[in-house]
Amino acid sequence: MNIRAPESLEPAETDQRSGRIPHGLFGMVIFVIAEIMFFAGMISAFLIIKAGSSIWPPLDQPRLPVEETALNSLALLASGAFLFLAHRAFHRGDRSSMRRPMWIALALGSFFVLFQGVEWIALLQQGLTLTSSSLGSFFYLIVGVHALHAVAALILLGVASLRLSRGWLPPGLFGAAEALWFFVVGVWPVLYLVVYL
Repeated sequence: MNIRAPESLEPAETDQRSGRIPHGLFGMVIFVIAEIMFFAGMISAFLIIKAGSSIWPPLDQPRLPVEETALNSLALLASGAFLFLAHRAFHRGDRSSMRRPMWIALALGSFFVLFQGVEWIALLQQGLTLTSSSLGSFFYLIVGVHALHAVAALILLGVASLRLSRGWLPPGLFGAAEALWFFVVGVWPVLYLVVYL
């Protein structure tokens, strides 16, 4: 059964047609800008500690799984590409063509988060902990905060996908989910280059 809310309950679409930014999207963009500054601060601190160390990474610490994480990164980037396809369908007004790309983006994003969790378990077993070294501290802080953002974005994407499957997806909700997921996807290559390489 496809239930669609009456047109009077979709003020966000009216805002979109009039050129106004939906409130959900606007709020998320402000949040993302703040998070960019937050990640810039963490990356700067990491680079300062790394530059001040005579040997990096510490010899007694396990090496980060560069190749495995590179493959996992491709899944995350692919999820961003599928969400972009959903974005294009949304702005064409073709809501039915959005479903598959959104669910694929959600599945690839979930794979990324789960694979990162498996990576963490392996690194903890090898001795890389929050207290084992500066590398461990920064790795779990930076990558962990990114993982929290990824989980939050996946929840928001999941809500948007469910709303779409029920026949009503407000532009503000979809825009907020997109903005947060594109941030998660966009900041990851920077983190990968800085932390892993």
